[in-house]
Amino acid sequence: MAGRLQGKTTMITAAGAGIGRATAIAFANEGATVYATDVNDKLFADYPKLPGLHTARLDVLDDAAVRKMIGELPPLQALFNCAGFVHHGTILDATDDEWNFAFNLNVRAMYIAAKTALPKMVAHFEQTGTTASIINIASICGSIKGLPNRFIYGASKAAVIGLTKSIAADFVTKGIRCNAVCPGTVDTPSLQDRINAFPDPVEARKMFVARQPMGRLAKAEEIAPVVVFLASDESVFATGNAYTVDGGMTI
Repeated sequence: MAGRLQGKTTMITAAGAGIGRATAIAFANEGATVYATDVNDKLFADYPKLPGLHTARLDVLDDAAVRKMIGELPPLQALFNCAGFVHHGTILDATDDEWNFAFNLNVRAMYIAAKTALPKMVAHFEQTGTTASIINIASICGSIKGLPNRFIYGASKAAVIGLTKSIAADFVTKGIRCNAVCPGTVDTPSLQDRINAFPDPVEARKMFVARQPMGRLAKAEEIAPVVVFLASDESVFATGNAYTVDGGMTI
């Protein structure tokens, strides 16, 4: 039985760990050709050997490198912009450098990747009728709900929703869908790094769990199926949406 992404060429950023890794594996298991990228290519050392799954180092803050990689790939049927960073603190804690870094990584990197991929996506649609999907990782934080001590992160993720809806509106008649995924708290290596930065990591983890109504953190493998859906033809009539996958945080 063919997978839901059979024959689709896809690319994922920040695929070395967490949601990006889980999604790359899910894409490959659904039959896609996957170009999994990450700034830390050492994370690919223990990647599963799956048909169609390719790995490469890519710094999404390097515009030229992003343009080169996407330019050399076949037209993409799915682009998953998954790279991001979470800063802690209020507006009074924020520094200009932190603000600039967050918006460059969390928003501008998506802009560069999407802008580079779109012309080939549109041309491929006009030639073959094959649609394409851009999926951006946002968050419930900022875009859906305000959370304490997430000023920079919340602001940048709200911008992702605006970017997503604008692309969706501009390309809705050209075979391109653009949607965002808004997770709650996901148990990933990056979250563990943030937890370890607290004076009491054990209590910090309890704090993160306590804000989840289900009483637990999400697994990356529980977010990936939503991305698969948005990359597949099952979502062909869905565009400009923010899909909340938060374990009830926004009930």
